[in-house]
Amino acid sequence: MGAHLQDGRPLNRGFHGGFTGANIPWATGSGETIMISHFAVNWLAIVLATLASFAFGAAWYMGLSRQWLAALGKTREQLNVGNTPFIWSVVVELVMAYFLALLTPALLGDVTILNGLIVAAHMWFGFVLTSMIMNHRYEGMKWSLTVIDSLHLLGVLLIQGVVIGLFG
Repeated sequence: MGAHLQDGRPLNRGFHGGFTGANIPWATGSGETIMISHFAVNWLAIVLATLASFAFGAAWYMGLSRQWLAALGKTREQLNVGNTPFIWSVVVELVMAYFLALLTPALLGDVTILNGLIVAAHMWFGFVLTSMIMNHRYEGMKWSLTVIDSLHLLGVLLIQGVVIGLFG
């Protein structure tokens, strides 16, 4: 879903190029142009991937709450954040699932469990882990916090890749 050549044939290989609008043309290495429609995604898969990854996060942090608070250097009482982080978690995990659903067929051609896992792992390693390491080092955070938080997001992306892949 989502990526096809300009003449309508489905894309079944990687690509590179640039953005120009809602339907985005990309030039392939062979000179063909593909289009990515930002709305040609499986929205049910995206919503279910969001819910599954949020449930994983709840279980992850409930199981590691003591270690996470120690790595953060705070107590529960000092956090006092209310429900806002939970709302933001759902929103950003929805965005993550959307882009995983959008980019998987564009990068690998087909939406399968394996392709969803491959794109998820690459997105995590290339963007999430690297950004988290950089930010946590500037913030003076403990490495244990980086490990707990980054592995959580690896789990989020892998679960989303599986769910999106199941709906192909």
